[in-house]
Amino acid sequence: MKSFLFLTLSGIILSLWSPVVLGCQNPSTVTNTPQKDWWETAQFYQIYPRSFKDSNGDGIGDLKGITSKLDYLKEIGVTATWLSPIYKSPMADFGYDIADFFDIQDEYGNLDDFAELIKEANSKGLKVILDFVPNHSSDENVWFKKSVARERGYEDFYVWHDGKKDANGNRIPPNNWLQAFRGSAWEWNEQRQQYYLHQFAVKQPDLNYRNPEVVAQMKRVLTYWLDRGVAGFRIDAVPWCFEVKADENGNYPDEPLSGFTDDKDDSSYLRHIYTQDQPETVDMVYQWRKLLDDYQRIHGGDTRVLLIETYSGLDYVMQFYGNKTTQGAQIPFNFQFILNGNKDSEPKRYAEIIKMWLDKMPAGKTPNWVMGNHDQRRVGSRYGKERIDIMNMIQMILPGVSITYMGEELGMLDGDITWEQSKDPAACNSNPQIFQKFTRDPARTPFQWDTSTAAGFSTNPNTWLPVNPNYVDVNVQNERNTKSHLNVYKQMVELRKTDVLKFGTIQYGMVGNGVLVIKRTYKGKSYVLVANILGTPDTVNLSSNTRLNISGSLRVKIPSVDSMKQVGASINIAQLALQQYEALVLES
Repeated sequence: MKSFLFLTLSGIILSLWSPVVLGCQNPSTVTNTPQKDWWETAQFYQIYPRSFKDSNGDGIGDLKGITSKLDYLKEIGVTATWLSPIYKSPMADFGYDIADFFDIQDEYGNLDDFAELIKEANSKGLKVILDFVPNHSSDENVWFKKSVARERGYEDFYVWHDGKKDANGNRIPPNNWLQAFRGSAWEWNEQRQQYYLHQFAVKQPDLNYRNPEVVAQMKRVLTYWLDRGVAGFRIDAVPWCFEVKADENGNYPDEPLSGFTDDKDDSSYLRHIYTQDQPETVDMVYQWRKLLDDYQRIHGGDTRVLLIETYSGLDYVMQFYGNKTTQGAQIPFNFQFILNGNKDSEPKRYAEIIKMWLDKMPAGKTPNWVMGNHDQRRVGSRYGKERIDIMNMIQMILPGVSITYMGEELGMLDGDITWEQSKDPAACNSNPQIFQKFTRDPARTPFQWDTSTAAGFSTNPNTWLPVNPNYVDVNVQNERNTKSHLNVYKQMVELRKTDVLKFGTIQYGMVGNGVLVIKRTYKGKSYVLVANILGTPDTVNLSSNTRLNISGSLRVKIPSVDSMKQVGASINIAQLALQQYEALVLES
């Protein structure tokens, strides 16, 4: 028995069918083209500055390097680029440990270089989004030094505790809380004679958001960069901002065991019910949204956006969109394709992942689709290199916002980083036997521009992480003029500019043994993605799934790289033969 519910999704009319198929209202009822803000159908592109382009030959990417490649961003249809942290930092966690929130790390450039980047980007119609890291600073930040010294106004800028005594009278941490990078989340400071909380590396002390001065200071940081022309912020590690309140004696409770692992130093050993996902964190995001909206109201210009990083449960994530009275973040990241799928996933899982987000998302909000980032293995490595086009095509045909990590458009794969070459603290805090479980370095190898020295990333052959040896084949220069992942990506981005993909209804489901079908329709025009998820050929009848409502004549619009079908070829929808991993966008 079928059931359905009508809701409006940022101008897209949907009817939710169970279990995994979306139907749609007749698009002919739509008479006027709705209006959307710039970000609602945007292509966001994440740049890891250290690995994008080195302009001075030191083997490390920098701001001038990014500026020199802005034309490439235009070429691939980027709307806005999000930069991982570029602030002054001792680089214990490669920029996520910030020593000065108001300045640029020397190896990336300076404020003049940043101003030039903003100017050149704006001249090309590109927007720049900065990474904002609110949960912690570096222990080399002047705020922390003042807090260690108990200077007035900074005594409680961070989370401090006396600790407790064990049965032998030895001082030990206040409780069992664990950091994300293995081991206790508490570190003893000899000068202050107290422990400080650090939920990430030991050099990343947690700011105390229960102190109004901290809240005010971080709002000053946001305003400072807004004044310098940024179009918004990606907010890092949001769920960690608040911890549970201490009790009347100033103590914090232990967190319960998770049962997931016996490794007592692994963060997943505990259930983080007291250190993550607190209700105050949601309200903090609402405050940041108000700051951005007020800034636009006062200064004019386009909407400034918030992109929120959280891997929390969906019910919690959805709160960041806002509620009936208060606006939240425009884009709470949708990590469902990261959290719930991989190369071993059953084909129906793809449809289920799409449904997870669309079913939970509040009415009137805009969906977003994230396949990878600097903290995850490459999409082609997680889902299989044969599915690179499939994953990019799925992301681009779905409604709303696309967010691409640099190099995914080329089909870059994980680099092979040895223990000796490891730079990521998540790996270095472990050991040679288990570091591969934690390392994020393989997805951070230098961008592959051409076949010259260091893949055109640098004139220096000794780059901060080694270049993936497959750069001789996988690079921008090679892929520009051939049937390639890059060109499939560019064609899909161009298709996203059509009214069908901006405003159209969506239906999706499975046909055959493992073929995902996504249909977008607007005013009688349709685009249909047909993707064979399996490593075996399949012949399917697209009209067999009546809820997808596919009929009439269809032609090939965009084939995946290995497809033998020609653009413009007519398709027999009753007997469509697909090779293994073949994907097609068809048009009515």
